[in-house]
Amino acid sequence: MNNYIKPEREERVIQFGEGGFLRGFADWILQITNEKTNFNGSVVVVQPIPEGMCGVLSEQDCVYTHVMRGTRDGVPVVDTKIIDVISRAVNPYENPSAYLELADKPSFRFVISNTTESGIAYNPDDKIDDAPPKSFPAKVAALLYRRFTNGMDGFIFLPCELIDKNGETLKRIILKYAELWNLGDDFKTWVETKNVFCNTLVDRIVTGYPRNEKLDIGYEDKMLDTSELFHLWVIEGPKDILKELPLDKTDLNIILTDRLEDYRTRKVRILNGAHTSMIPYALLEGMETVRDCMENEKIFSFVQRCVFDEIIPTLDLPKEELVDYAENVFERFRNPYIRHNCSSIALNSVSKFKVRVLPSILEYIKRKGEAPKNLTMSLYKLIEFYKNGKPSDDAAVIEYMRDKSIREILANTSFWDRDLSFLYDEVMKYDN
Repeated sequence: MNNYIKPEREERVIQFGEGGFLRGFADWILQITNEKTNFNGSVVVVQPIPEGMCGVLSEQDCVYTHVMRGTRDGVPVVDTKIIDVISRAVNPYENPSAYLELADKPSFRFVISNTTESGIAYNPDDKIDDAPPKSFPAKVAALLYRRFTNGMDGFIFLPCELIDKNGETLKRIILKYAELWNLGDDFKTWVETKNVFCNTLVDRIVTGYPRNEKLDIGYEDKMLDTSELFHLWVIEGPKDILKELPLDKTDLNIILTDRLEDYRTRKVRILNGAHTSMIPYALLEGMETVRDCMENEKIFSFVQRCVFDEIIPTLDLPKEELVDYAENVFERFRNPYIRHNCSSIALNSVSKFKVRVLPSILEYIKRKGEAPKNLTMSLYKLIEFYKNGKPSDDAAVIEYMRDKSIREILANTSFWDRDLSFLYDEVMKYDN
């Protein structure tokens, strides 16, 4: 690794976040984009919080190894790639002027971020002359104001934070800072008209540095990153961005759409819904991991029926797309390189069921005129798990579920945002 010669490329992307996810997702995608297209761009990484890994990354010239592991058509696959797309790292806490100088470079066109779900948040205490402002949106607002005063065009934002409407939310908070800091109407108009804030959906399990295992790659790499094989990036934005970032020519699982919500619903209902409908039942049956569930005929058959017979018929994307996605989900569940404990997925199962499974039950009833048998059984198993298993949830929720009758639980609108008493007879079919 010490003798690796990194190619010279034009700096085109500012990336907030140097953690495992972006390096195993966005940077891997940009690496392949360079290999397969004429993009020829590099990334400058910005450390978004005081404690980070930009120093370690810089020590090895921002080059690292990414290892993808999983199964493809049932066959174990390990894919290793050196990632050299990052040109340099900037720590705004150590060198705030170097951070703001990024606004001066015309070649920068894209801003990618993953500052966790709490990263896109407003902090009224931030000031434009802080070095740097604390919150991620305030840092961006300060950078954009400098770009504006330079008389330059803005950026195309591709945030990867796992919140709904991440791009719109980021723009809204930046405009709040423009108001707070009295930056003027011209700047606010420039933010709206000279920048593009895309909403995105990302899907890949990045397992990061393999701390509890030894991967022999033939050299030391302190920034070694691991992930599953599957990846999906759905971007809600104008097709013109593909002229500057030709993701459509990479053969990767990247979708540019004007209907992101359909894909978000697909992920929540199929991937997350499969987990949540299966796990209480699986734990009652003594399963420890998701892979155990896939190898248990009873649990696997149950969750297959939930997904293919009852969830997919409630979704509006083409059936072939939905089936393909679901088959990928089950292959991901079988990944021998990832130990996904059922107990960790079971955390806060009542609130998860309301968001991930209940909408499928209600939509199935609306479309078919009857309750879906397997998803209704999953609701019964959820209640049984709280009564007889070892749930991990708010103490008040656990106590209520344990002590109250099934009729009272179904009628509790604080759990479900509606009275589910109409499902009582169907749920009780499984009380034996």
